Formats: sequence, C-alpha cells, structure tokens
Amino acid sequence: MARQQERAVRTRETLLRAAAEVFDEVGYSGASINKILERAGATTGAMYFHFKSKEELARAVILEQAADLRLPEGVGGLQQLLDMTAYLAVEMQSNILFRAGVRLAVEQGATELQDYAIYEWWAEQFRLELERAREMGQILPHVQEADFARLLVGAYTGTQIMSQISTGRADLPERIASMWRCLLPALAPAEVIAELDLSLYSGITSATAAAAATGGGAPVTTGTEPPA
Repeated sequence: MARQQERAVRTRETLLRAAAEVFDEVGYSGASINKILERAGATTGAMYFHFKSKEELARAVILEQAADLRLPEGVGGLQQLLDMTAYLAVEMQSNILFRAGVRLAVEQGATELQDYAIYEWWAEQFRLELERAREMGQILPHVQEADFARLLVGAYTGTQIMSQISTGRADLPERIASMWRCLLPALAPAEVIAELDLSLYSGITSATAAAAATGGGAPVTTGTEPPA
C-alpha cells in the first residue's frame, strides 16, 4: 500500500512538471493533454486519476508554482523584501515550474482559468515582510502594508511581462531593481533607503544560488492550495 502511494505521488509530480514544461513553452491554449502525456511518459488513465482536465492541471501548476523556491533568509524587513524579489527575478529565468505558474496566472484572462488565490498568497508574503519592516522602524507612517503589498505584486507582474517581451527576462533583475528605486521613496525614509543594498540585483546569485545549491534558504510550503 505504501509503495502504491509513493508511486502515485511520483506520477502526480511527473505529470505536474511535464505540464509545467509544456505550458511554459506554448501557454495554456497551445498545450494539449496528449502533448503533456507524451512529455511525462504517462497514460491517460494516470492523468485522469490525478487531474480531471487540462484546466485542473493548469490550476495545480499555478497554485504550486512556488514549490521549488527556497526564499533567502536574512535580517528581515526591507532588505529581506529586496532580497526576496531579487531571488524571484533570478528564479524566473530558470525555474520552469515557477515560470509556468506565473505565465498561466497572467494568461487567465484569455482562458477559462479564473483564480486570484496565488496573487493573494504572494501579496501576503510581501505584507509579512512589510510588517517586520514596520516593527524595525523602516516604513513611513502613512504606508498601509496590505495596500503596498498588493501594489508590489502588480508592479512585479507587469515588470516581468515587459522583460519577457523585451529580452526573454534576461534583464529582469535589473528591471526589478529599477522598480524598487521608484517605489522605495514612497515606502521608506531617505536614511533607511541609504542603508539598503540593491547591488544584489547585479550579483544576486552569490548568496541565493549558493543557498539553493546546498538546500539553504527558507523552503516555501505549497500544496494543491496556496499556503495559508
């Protein structure tokens, strides 16, 4: 029984990652169940045991997009938030599950997919760091953490779309750094901004890639639903 469960878990994971590869390559509309099954080396029966439709499979890719991420751990507050978004910019360039999940989330308006949950989840991750920054005295008095977190998700999403169209996301770290240079004056006092390190965006891999290679960083808990 335990072996059957393990095999089922492996099959689901294989299907999920094969689907992510296909969705990343051709988008939701261009993907077919047959193409995903061929990539996974799985049967139709195995597919429908885990996922009832292409839509359900796509939704799983969206909601589990952060499964491979190991967010950098640091001192907390605004520097932690900068480091997190820098790490995500680099992961977007090479992490297929993450990239496919983001692509599907963005393309929802052109498909039957309509799920806002993953945007809310990312906004919550950013809000938590902003609250820590508030506790550290880094945030301007008028800033509402939840509002700014939602703004950040929107700005990040738009920036990565522009980067994808322009350079295939090759310049995404630099674009995210520019985004922060525009946003930070509305978020933090000048003396706090002066202490922040944006240089990570030109050499982000030094800390985060090493952490990922050694299993370091904070694992992101994901499942069939976005983490609470």
